[in-house]
Amino acid sequence: MPNSAIDHPHDNVIDIFTRKPLSDISKNNLIRIAPELDGLEMLYGNPENPDKLFSVKVLAWGLRASGEVVGLVPWLDRLVACDEINDPLNGHWEGYYDQGLDELFFAAPLHKVVELETAADYYEYTCDSGREIIQEIPDTIGTHAVLSSDGFHGITLKEVVSWRLLNNGTVEAMLIDEHRMIDTPVLPGDDCLYPADKSDDFRYFFQHHIANKIKSKDPEALAAISLLDES
Repeated sequence: MPNSAIDHPHDNVIDIFTRKPLSDISKNNLIRIAPELDGLEMLYGNPENPDKLFSVKVLAWGLRASGEVVGLVPWLDRLVACDEINDPLNGHWEGYYDQGLDELFFAAPLHKVVELETAADYYEYTCDSGREIIQEIPDTIGTHAVLSSDGFHGITLKEVVSWRLLNNGTVEAMLIDEHRMIDTPVLPGDDCLYPADKSDDFRYFFQHHIANKIKSKDPEALAAISLLDES
């Protein structure tokens, strides 16, 4: 009889941060991503507004090592699978929404599933490092990164140019280093791009409509920014 502890050496190993078996975590790793190009949205609820639903644009769809396909949105300071959003303060996932058809649904669209599975079968990568780049897709929803070095007394907004999938399943938001920029427009893969989370000043991702309100010095947006701190 096979020894399951030997056949699946990670099953009994628990990650100290997520409290989940390492085998479960590896199954959730993204192996392929595809941009959302038809304006589909994620709906979420917020405890402070129990009778309302809010929406954000889905950035992309991701194929996990397990075969599951999930929607991906920039959420707070990272890219998150929609169905994993369950925060007592910031909201919880309620489903996907097609505004054109006025339709609520809870699983990835079939055409995106087929696209991702077909691409994953076609492209086979042999990587020597977990940080090798598998894909880089443009940001199509106007995501901005907020950077601050002084507790939000002063902030800098930077447009996210692209999102880079690494071999270890990590997805990085890529920003422009103006000192290294030579050609314009800056396109995905440009040498002047760097990952947002590698900057000590990076704090959050904002949707484009919020970022534009901040740029235009909207009083409500500025008041909300003033409530943010280093915590």
